[in-house]
Amino acid sequence: MRIFVTGASGWIGSALVPELIGAGHQVVGLARSDASAAALTAAGAETVRGTVDDLDVLASAAAASDGVVHLAFKHDIAFSGDFQGAADADRRAADTFGDALAGTDRPFVLASGRAGLKPGQVVTERDMPTLDGSQAAVRGATATAVLGLASRGVRSSVVRLAPTCHGDGDNGFMAALVAIARAKGVSGYLGDGANRWPAVHRLDAARLFRLAVEKAPAGTVLHGVAEEGVAIRDVAEVIGRHLEVPVTAVAPEAAAEHFAWLGGFLGLDAPTSSTLTRELLDWRPTHPGLLDDLDKGHYFHTPATAS
Repeated sequence: MRIFVTGASGWIGSALVPELIGAGHQVVGLARSDASAAALTAAGAETVRGTVDDLDVLASAAAASDGVVHLAFKHDIAFSGDFQGAADADRRAADTFGDALAGTDRPFVLASGRAGLKPGQVVTERDMPTLDGSQAAVRGATATAVLGLASRGVRSSVVRLAPTCHGDGDNGFMAALVAIARAKGVSGYLGDGANRWPAVHRLDAARLFRLAVEKAPAGTVLHGVAEEGVAIRDVAEVIGRHLEVPVTAVAPEAAAEHFAWLGGFLGLDAPTSSTLTRELLDWRPTHPGLLDDLDKGHYFHTPATAS
């Protein structure tokens, strides 16, 4: 198949492109810069220049492809105060892809997350977000709309990714937590640290997206989760050991001061199952779990900035 991928040079996209090519597919990646275009060309993909705001470009590329994987999301503005703007752009792009693929039975795979789903309980693929208009539910509304494209002749599916998609080169939540521990001189966790985060290695996530575009049935929710829940205190202990700093509880009321923007996420208890996904697509994560990956040491080689 000829697959159009947004976010193709990003964290998961840069793993998905070789995954798709290795399985015999052609890849066309959206590139918003010369550096992105060069990286995609080097990986063996074709490029289309533009951003997720260039809806005409998205529509044309989708119509010329046998399927779409939409990974791009404006994380830069989402985590700097304009989550609504990032979510709105994501919705416009998803709607554009839906219109371009309607009636074709071609696959459209959307990357989404767990936000808007019940905290403190193990969430399965059958659980749907509460669309109450809150910030947490905004991306859930887009995911729900994409699933609804099944009724318009699109083989749509949604991959809810674990918040921790880890691996060598990660600049996400785990890298930020390491940077904060290095800057503060302590490796912290909130409360008793028993709250759990699901996790997945980026290479396992890339394989799941490939399987989804190849064979996920229309209207399918999939969970990109290799580990149901890793206690944040266990994460803090590995970080503390590698940085040789104390491991310390941080009071919830001090979360914003100590962890900056990460404080709003770190206390979440979000266990998530992927049993149905594994059964449906025969997806078998094979790469290291989060604690083992942290223990490999690559998160500690180059100091990151706690911003």
